[in-house]
Amino acid sequence: MGKRRSSALWSEMLDITMKESLTTREIRRQEAIYEMSRGEQDLIEDLKLARKAYHDPMLKLSIMSEEELTHIFGDLDSYIPLHEDLLTRIGEATKPDGTVEQIGHILVSWLPRLNAYRGYCSNQLAAKALLDQKKQDPRVQDFLQRCLESPFSRKLDLWSFLDIPRSRLVKYPLLLKEILKHTPKEHPDVQLLEDAILIIQGVLSDINLKKGESECQYYIDKLEYLDEKQRDPRIEASKVLLCHGELRSKSGHKLYIFLFQDILVLTRPVTRNERHSYQVYRQPIPVQELVLEDLQDGDVRMGGSFRGAFSNSEKAKNIFRIRFHDPSPAQSHTLQANDVFHKQQWFNCIRAAIAHHHHHH
Repeated sequence: MGKRRSSALWSEMLDITMKESLTTREIRRQEAIYEMSRGEQDLIEDLKLARKAYHDPMLKLSIMSEEELTHIFGDLDSYIPLHEDLLTRIGEATKPDGTVEQIGHILVSWLPRLNAYRGYCSNQLAAKALLDQKKQDPRVQDFLQRCLESPFSRKLDLWSFLDIPRSRLVKYPLLLKEILKHTPKEHPDVQLLEDAILIIQGVLSDINLKKGESECQYYIDKLEYLDEKQRDPRIEASKVLLCHGELRSKSGHKLYIFLFQDILVLTRPVTRNERHSYQVYRQPIPVQELVLEDLQDGDVRMGGSFRGAFSNSEKAKNIFRIRFHDPSPAQSHTLQANDVFHKQQWFNCIRAAIAHHHHHH
């Protein structure tokens, strides 16, 4: 999260007499609780800043339309009261000496409210795509550049601000575990903090599931079919996108591959009047008919003959092959990844999908 604001430790704000009456462990516990409140305060400030420094001026100066801004910012401000509420509750539980005796009950009742982020997180992929598209506009580019250069941004770009909720959500389990670590075994918070950790993990996995489904739908909507025969009901029905990214074909063309739960789709990325879409290339391969072959570096020469004799002699690295089980569609693709790591990721992901299928069907 970019440059931090001044960070004061909780214990530095204690008076000396108070310090002597607390065990080291209790000081650590109070610091962990304070760290959590600090993060909430920072988050609230950032959410307000996103509205005041980015959203409102762009609206007022008509740098983007209201509709576009709503698309990009979602319901970002609606989360301010949510986090203010947690701060208020912790404030009420704080004794005059600055210590918080019990926080577990507050967290157990508050954390489920983070489910409110489901829609926001689901929309992030589309929001980022629109923002990246709008950055082609010189006025938008110029405005964002000025923001980046002014001190309020702490050298963070607009996307970092829009991504703050997501980066905050994944911190909660760590913050809770830190408080728990310094809580004595017999303390009433122990059980409640363990419950709280399960609650936040549940909230996060639910958000991820929804986010995965909307990401999947986002790409399905961007597929273009050149031939009706390429359409497959398994594509439309997909809820999970296991893996996607760019690979090169044997002739050196860039392909963009989507591995959905039940079907693999090869595409060519195309851009028409600023709209990105993916043109389905050859026939999608259902996972149940998919065969994966590992190829060693140098097994295949890449690069079509049109690139001259020189490139023909290049031995291909990081390659693997996918094809239909049944040789009659006679379709096989030799694909090249950018590096060993990417090849391994693809290989493992496709292999797991095939294994999962054989296991379940």
